[in-house]
Amino acid sequence: MSETRETMIKRLRMRAMRRGIKEMDLILSAFADAHLADFSDDGLQLFDRLLAENDHDIYGWVGGQFPVPEVYLDLITQIAAGAQGVTRPA
Repeated sequence: MSETRETMIKRLRMRAMRRGIKEMDLILSAFADAHLADFSDDGLQLFDRLLAENDHDIYGWVGGQFPVPEVYLDLITQIAAGAQGVTRPA
């Protein structure tokens, strides 16, 4: 049985909010609340894939410490734009 779009967005918001490190809770939950409703189905699936990655890797990508895998480049760029002051003091 396939989940509905609404259910998927709720699930992704919960996963974005319940991460392994507090910084990722803040960054990803704020991003999810602001943007997931506007994502295409493919965008939601990509965000779902991102959430399966290690928090320390995602944090490094968002903060610019590690090179971002090509598949996530646009998404990480969007997330990083809203994470000013959280990944590095402004």
